[in-house]
Amino acid sequence: MIQTNRMLNCEGLACPMPVVRTKKTMEEMKAGEVLEVRATDNGSVADLQSWASRTGHQYIGMKEEGGVFRHFLRKSPENETKPETKHPHVIGNEELNRRMADGAAFTIVDVREPAEYSFHRIPGAISIPLGELEQKLDLLPKDGEYAVVCRTGTRSDLACQLLAERGYSAVRNVVPGMSAWEGPAERDE
Repeated sequence: MIQTNRMLNCEGLACPMPVVRTKKTMEEMKAGEVLEVRATDNGSVADLQSWASRTGHQYIGMKEEGGVFRHFLRKSPENETKPETKHPHVIGNEELNRRMADGAAFTIVDVREPAEYSFHRIPGAISIPLGELEQKLDLLPKDGEYAVVCRTGTRSDLACQLLAERGYSAVRNVVPGMSAWEGPAERDE
């Protein structure tokens, strides 16, 4: 059994809230302390691992029990943490919609979980959940242009940073993402 110093309940919350609340709670903790984050959002698995990696905190592991993901993170000392960064290149929903209408050549990559994608997506968007992105990079030519979308722009920001680190130069984060998308949309029947 993992000895924890604090427990954070994020059950029922969707991205970006598990990461937002984890960040706030970790700021209040001492280096070396362990936080257990309980979440029901499938995306929290990739989101919290990616957040910890990018900030220098240790993602110890995860256990799933009855649909609840129990994440364990250890706060790193200040000299081991990294400042949080944002992907510098963004595109707004309206601009993306205009570029689609103009027939611009780019690929929309939707990094939400499959259920989110199936119920509301931009036509032509390809589904690659954030947790699978690194293993599926061969599907995305490096010389392509990409608009990366999620629900709010948080998960897609992490995906854009990953793509940029792997040598993709034409990558834009769609902000605010599907939570405010008013352009054409489709869903599975």
